[in-house]
Amino acid sequence: MNSELQALVFKNRGAALAVPALLLLIFGKPNAFGVAVGLPFAFAGELLRCWAVGYSGVTTRGNAVTAPELVTGGPYAYVRNPLYAGNFITAAGFAIAFTGANATAAKIALIGGCLGAMATVYAIIIPHEEKFLRARFGEAFVRYCESVPPIVPNLEPADAQQGTWKPGAIAQAETRTFITFGVMLAALAVKALLV
Repeated sequence: MNSELQALVFKNRGAALAVPALLLLIFGKPNAFGVAVGLPFAFAGELLRCWAVGYSGVTTRGNAVTAPELVTGGPYAYVRNPLYAGNFITAAGFAIAFTGANATAAKIALIGGCLGAMATVYAIIIPHEEKFLRARFGEAFVRYCESVPPIVPNLEPADAQQGTWKPGAIAQAETRTFITFGVMLAALAVKALLV
């Protein structure tokens, strides 16, 4: 795939991923069962994301790929893209929560469309990031890729781990994510009252 297109999608990944959220806000019809099933996933995904940001730091928020060090500890010892795995789990949770009262076909279309859009964005930007990391860290990144899968985590952590947990990075890097999460919760509450 064209590197310029990958860089463009990476730079605009937040806007691209806002579209599925807007579809849920517009067309979703939540009910108590969907909320009860979906919200635990949404919170679990956000916790995974926070764990990852505590290791990767604020560099994950830039418009271009950067990495001052190769982080292989914490959640990165299980999966190469814990931020995206966390986002996907959160999105799946919100999709379930927002579509509980939708007709089956609409529910499948909304959940499938939202998660499909995320998968497409990640299929474009993960190779872009990994190209950068391979160029920056060389053989160390290649060895890391050999022992840690990109999306579906290992049950056991990889042996060689580096990186330090920095909880302060969460407050610095996750403000927008927390606001977005709060807006989605508020919208879910409002829609649940109106359905």
